[in-house]
Amino acid sequence: MQTQKIYSQFKTVALVGRSQTPGIGEPLIALAQTISKLGLAVVFEAQTAQEIGASGYPALLPDEIGTRADVAVVLGGDGTMLGIGRQLAPYGTPLIGINHGRLGFITDIPFKDMQEVVPQLLAGSFEREERMLLESRIMRDGEPIYHAVAFNDVVVNRSGFSGMAELRVNVDGRFMYNQRSDGLIVSTPTGSTAYALSSNGPILHPQLKGIVLVPIAPHALSNRPIVLPDDCKVSIQIVSGRDVNVNFDMQSFTSLELGDVIEVRRSRHTVTVLHPVGYSYYATLRKKLHWNEHPSLHDDPED
Repeated sequence: MQTQKIYSQFKTVALVGRSQTPGIGEPLIALAQTISKLGLAVVFEAQTAQEIGASGYPALLPDEIGTRADVAVVLGGDGTMLGIGRQLAPYGTPLIGINHGRLGFITDIPFKDMQEVVPQLLAGSFEREERMLLESRIMRDGEPIYHAVAFNDVVVNRSGFSGMAELRVNVDGRFMYNQRSDGLIVSTPTGSTAYALSSNGPILHPQLKGIVLVPIAPHALSNRPIVLPDDCKVSIQIVSGRDVNVNFDMQSFTSLELGDVIEVRRSRHTVTVLHPVGYSYYATLRKKLHWNEHPSLHDDPED
């Protein structure tokens, strides 16, 4: 990551808030006023504006934000960042994440610090990071029937009331294995700290160029997570099983039929995230995964 000081880079700032969150309107309006005082134009994401009654600012749909705004400031949890990140990725709009949720792996600015920290980033004092996305399509009888993009992961799994599914996995056209399990997670490095982590997958540094496959409760304990090159294509065919579906960042999903193939590869788009100067991914891991509970770590200067 490179520390940048570019004082004229941002002219229009979009504000995005977590949907249906009581009490989020007042801090968002206060942040809008602070940004306006810097001489920058402020717009709101349309649903956010409607929910909080931000009538004094333009309300834009995500694609309009992509074409008109120079940066988007997101107040919410990681789910809010995932949603807007996927939509703005084709436009290259960078994101600034303020944590108003529980975990906050990618919304890394504490809520209490936003009035001080956000103006610093907008003034050009930030560290820039590129996060990869996955793109996926579902093939049925040789024809594409669904397409989606994922920031965290593509997850093929069974419903809670059906038996195991059997999945045939190919990588770059080469057979890897047939796996009987509750499902399979195909994750980006960003998503390695999400569902993949809870399924005993490895943590991948966000700048690592890789895609991780993590079985969900496999029948054979020898089916282990594996990290693949980021330029490969993963194909997952539904061999057997009832009520199998696929979801993308847990925010959209579709039902599958026997014989369907889910193709997953790295997207040509990335998500740009701006962090405060001095940002440390390792400090985030310590705090979110409670690696810093030992008293000797509380004195770490990075904290």
